[in-house]
Amino acid sequence: MLKIFRFLERRELQFMLLSFVVIIAQVWLDLRLPDYMSEITELVQMPNSPIDEIISAGMAMMACAFGSLFLTFIAGYSSAQIATKLSMKIRGEVYRKTLSFSMAEMNDFSTASLITRSTNDITQIQTFVVLGLTAFLRAPLMAFWAITKIAGKNMTFTMALGVTILALCIVIFTILRFAVPKSRTIQKLTDNINLVTREHLTGIRVVRAYNAEAYQEEKFHEANMTTMKTTLFVNRLTSFIQPYLGCIMSITTLTIYWLGAIMINETKDPSAQLTIFSDMVVFSSYAMQIVMSFMMLTMTLIMYPRFIVSVGRVMEILEKENTLTDGEAMTSNEQGTVEFKDVSFAYGGEEKVLENISFKVKKGETVAFIGSTGSGKSTLLNLVPRFYDCTEGEILVNGINVKAYNQNALRNILGVITQKAILFTGTVSSNVNYGNNGVSLSESEAIQNVERAIDIAQAKEFVSKIGLDAPVSQGGGNLSGGQKQRLSIARAIYRQPQIYMFDDSFSALDYKTDKVLRKELATQTADATKLIVAQRISTVKDADQIIVLDQGKIVGKGKHRNLLDTCSVYREIAESQLSKEELYE
Repeated sequence: MLKIFRFLERRELQFMLLSFVVIIAQVWLDLRLPDYMSEITELVQMPNSPIDEIISAGMAMMACAFGSLFLTFIAGYSSAQIATKLSMKIRGEVYRKTLSFSMAEMNDFSTASLITRSTNDITQIQTFVVLGLTAFLRAPLMAFWAITKIAGKNMTFTMALGVTILALCIVIFTILRFAVPKSRTIQKLTDNINLVTREHLTGIRVVRAYNAEAYQEEKFHEANMTTMKTTLFVNRLTSFIQPYLGCIMSITTLTIYWLGAIMINETKDPSAQLTIFSDMVVFSSYAMQIVMSFMMLTMTLIMYPRFIVSVGRVMEILEKENTLTDGEAMTSNEQGTVEFKDVSFAYGGEEKVLENISFKVKKGETVAFIGSTGSGKSTLLNLVPRFYDCTEGEILVNGINVKAYNQNALRNILGVITQKAILFTGTVSSNVNYGNNGVSLSESEAIQNVERAIDIAQAKEFVSKIGLDAPVSQGGGNLSGGQKQRLSIARAIYRQPQIYMFDDSFSALDYKTDKVLRKELATQTADATKLIVAQRISTVKDADQIIVLDQGKIVGKGKHRNLLDTCSVYREIAESQLSKEELYE
């Protein structure tokens, strides 16, 4: 639990120290109140007591009460400052850590879980810290200090308070023993609700197209009901604490007065009776103070199970070891070369997705990868920017092993167009210049580069109608598949990389646009190397080299005409798409 406070900086630690000092002072003032109450009681009971002394004790009592109120405000303000800054730091660290994950680590956490951990879990931590910083110091300090002050006065009353505190601790910790595991379950169930909701909203078109609203509602209802039942169990368990504390408070007060009445009745000395009565008033006040402190502590402890679970879930992200380690290489004398040397890869199981892959691409060449679904084409491309690390062999980019590169430097060399076109909330222009690598350009230069990229990507026709400042919704939901794909290609062109990587990035384009776009790329980016994963023969047949994959192995390598004669896998794919005349055109 204490690991979470390592994110506090000097200013927050100063606030924490201030909060502790203020709470100690507040407890001292609160414990002075019964002393003044005892003094006033004795003065009232004694004949001919000066009224000035009674008023003086009353004024001192009021000063303690107002002083305690003022210190409560300061302690609350300090706690709020610490909790808010702490949650901000943790949220930032979780976000940065998540961005540093390779795809292997991302697969260990679902998107729904990451969202819940960075929102709900951090909110649980913040809420607990606000109350906990005060309650966890105040309650034990109040109990210990109060017992210390009254321990020598009357052992009978002291024993009664001791039994009260013991009874409070036993019940509270027994309840927490059963509440913590269920709270851990609640956070996982919250992940599940998030997952079901995201699936429904993301796939809303499919859901409606198949009239599956009732099915999705049933899934959500089941997840919701499970969460509700588990939450009710925890709430019912912890709700017992509040009435129990009220009962303990009443029983303790009644016990003190009952014991006091017995002792007063057995004592014949009037001065001794007055002392017992004064102690009875003091002890009942202390009992109220202690029980109220434990009541505040209990309110915090009710949240403790979810807090401790949330801390564990957040720290699970922050302490997750990255499988990818950064190298130091920033530049190379070579440009635009890619080489695979006996590369094999498995996603974690024993079965290899790629096996003994070897080839070399020279600067300015276009190399295409083709094969049946699941043959490992996209996986092969993902190894170049180190989304994953190969399990055997080595991959060289510009003559340097990708593992020796600084990851930012490596990815600045590449222009990646993913299989699924991803756009971000903003405008057409902001999505295209998203890949500027932090290069500082004037406004006119930036616009000129954006227009050039859009023109090469064959997106000029529709962009001219909607404008560069046209809004793009989350994920590009207001654009068609072909429009999103062309803007994704334009984004890669804008950054002018040494190596382009097209992962089936022409699939949503019609044959005409596909052909024109590839022609423009060949002309306008002639010096850049191009790695193309595609399903269409028409997309790959003009490549300088075509690599045919089947079940993770290279079964053919060469040009289009050569592969038609020598590679049966390539020939089968080609004949399923084109006529003989088109194949040999």
